[in-house]
Amino acid sequence: MENQKILSAFSYLSIFFAPFIVPLIVYIITKDSDVKRHSIRALISHLIPFVFGILFFIVFVFSTFNLDPTSGNNTMLIIWFVSFAIYAIVSLGIVIWNIIQAVRVIR
Repeated sequence: MENQKILSAFSYLSIFFAPFIVPLIVYIITKDSDVKRHSIRALISHLIPFVFGILFFIVFVFSTFNLDPTSGNNTMLIIWFVSFAIYAIVSLGIVIWNIIQAVRVIR
């Protein structure tokens, strides 16, 4: 039982060093349904910042195409900063959530 808890917590904490690989390997290797459930939850939580990062990159690219430094209109710059702030908050929230889940699993 202790090994299952360690594998589940390891899946959550892998956000710091191998976010997609570790939960996927744990899901494939293990036969315990509880560990599989935790590894899928960890994998999904690791994918959320990745998807938000792609969306942020798209907003950044389109805002640089529309940004005119000579005009006084800073709308695109504001959109860029707001989208970056949302990305940073979501990413930090996901990291904190993964740490909390790892601690809950080990208890």
